[in-house]
Amino acid sequence: MKTVRSLLLMCTAAACNGDAKGGDAPVRDAPVRRYTAFNGSAAYAYAKTQVDFGPRVPGTPAARKAGDWIIAQMRARADTVIVQSWTHTTATGIKLPMRNVLARFRPEMTDRVLYVTHWDSRPVSESASDSAQRKLPVPGANDGASGVGLFVALGDVLKTTRPTVGVDLLFVDGEDYGQFGPPEVDVLIGSKYFAQHMPSADYRPLYGVVWDMIGDADLRLPYEMNSFEQAPEVVAKVWQMAAEMGHGNIFVQESGGATTDDHIPLLKAGLRVIDVIDLSYPAHHTPEDTMDKISARSLGIVGDVATALVTRK
Repeated sequence: MKTVRSLLLMCTAAACNGDAKGGDAPVRDAPVRRYTAFNGSAAYAYAKTQVDFGPRVPGTPAARKAGDWIIAQMRARADTVIVQSWTHTTATGIKLPMRNVLARFRPEMTDRVLYVTHWDSRPVSESASDSAQRKLPVPGANDGASGVGLFVALGDVLKTTRPTVGVDLLFVDGEDYGQFGPPEVDVLIGSKYFAQHMPSADYRPLYGVVWDMIGDADLRLPYEMNSFEQAPEVVAKVWQMAAEMGHGNIFVQESGGATTDDHIPLLKAGLRVIDVIDLSYPAHHTPEDTMDKISARSLGIVGDVATALVTRK
């Protein structure tokens, strides 16, 4: 642990911040250099397509259409697409149709990396300031669609630039449906299902990353503490790559606190999975989580890092 902690703190000011003033600069204002073929504008357009379906609340027509779209997009890009379909019965007895989508690149390879994002959006906006708005569903531009946009755009790259490892892009359903508690009720549904229904009995990726809420126009990504404590070598790998690419002012080397997210069931299942998440997003779980709050630039930075991790030798 001590070695990994030292690695996380090892970046110089130049590597992490660009200059002495760079650490606090909003992401929207600073120039960015691209290191891969990842297209942030394409990722933004794909995220908008998801939002345009409407709130992707499990069991709604919008969710069905959005899920169908994801499956079609990944079948056009990935080598193999597996759809996990099941019915989840909620604590109140509601039966919800659920789908996870697993898009696999280079499925023949034993050494694999697992990327995870959720594609559903929350049915209520409990963090809204107005009591009437708290009953509204969340549009989910950042909290749901940003990860989908990231993955579809990443699929564009991996279709033409073969990764150096096998890559599994997992879109999970039902992350945001119920109550995070404690106790947890009807949340992380898709990741819990995947943890119990992996592609094979011996499925053990080298590591995994949950990419959640990564489109904020003023993006800031400290490390999540459950990740830091339980899979520190993966945190080190991701944040070091970001620093080497000049994105250390976004992937900041400080604690962002602990959160319950889709990495938790996977960690419990023995996988080395971390969470990359911007919990400082002001519109989180409100009706204000709309496309104007996210940016192609932020998606491009995260996509650059995600791409480099699986394509660099």
